[in-house]
Amino acid sequence: MQPKEINRCICCDVSECMHHAGAEDYCTLNTIRVEKHEAHADQCKCTDCASFECKTSM
Repeated sequence: MQPKEINRCICCDVSECMHHAGAEDYCTLNTIRVEKHEAHADQCKCTDCASFECKTSM
């Protein structure tokens, strides 16, 4: 399996995501989608990374 390329433009410390770079706190996707889950997003907690995919247990 070829290692995923690190995207140094997207910092991420969510190691539970399958797109996390592993040893470094970056994402491996080219782009991510950020969505709001409130009618009016006036705080960080009102948004989520919609590109998150949980790592599967092996």
